[in-house]
Amino acid sequence: MRELAAEGISVVLTCRVLNIARQVYYRWLACPVTDAEIEQAYRANALHDAHCEDPEFGYRYLHEEAAEAGEAMAARTAWRICSDNRWWSAFAKRRAKSGKRPGPPVHDDLVQRKFTADSPNQLWLTDITEHWTGEGKLYLCAVKDVFSRRIVGYSIDSRMTSHLAVRAVANAVARRRVEASRLLCRLHVGHDSGMESLR
Repeated sequence: MRELAAEGISVVLTCRVLNIARQVYYRWLACPVTDAEIEQAYRANALHDAHCEDPEFGYRYLHEEAAEAGEAMAARTAWRICSDNRWWSAFAKRRAKSGKRPGPPVHDDLVQRKFTADSPNQLWLTDITEHWTGEGKLYLCAVKDVFSRRIVGYSIDSRMTSHLAVRAVANAVARRRVEASRLLCRLHVGHDSGMESLR
């Protein structure tokens, strides 16, 4: 506004066009944005960019993404900024109301808790693990054939997204030359095996 005033455009007219009260402008002029507020804004921008790119991430992963983008901060700070702006994970669990029983499972039990197979490519298990390296954290998604107990496909990435599991299954299909029509695109959580199974 100072530049506009120097060119002969009054503050009253500028505030009217921008729909800003003059009192707010003069209050800001007396106490402009502090360095701490600017730093907070940069951190919020980094967290917001990471959230828009991967909405399934919670604040812990957003905190890591912001640090990689050059905006390091404490995990508690990342949580506070995400909480204030209501940036939640797309897969965040909703708390069940007291006095109500949980609903039925989300996915059908396609294998009926039987983690055995009579032939190859009949039942596959998959799981995602994380590994720390000298260059940062890596995520590995492996697909295992129950019949042979061998790894038939895998994928590695620096971020844990849905594409990681999709690439692992696609790798297994290509290596085993399995027709895509023979696979059911449903997941069953196998608590006994500690993995997820595809059949």
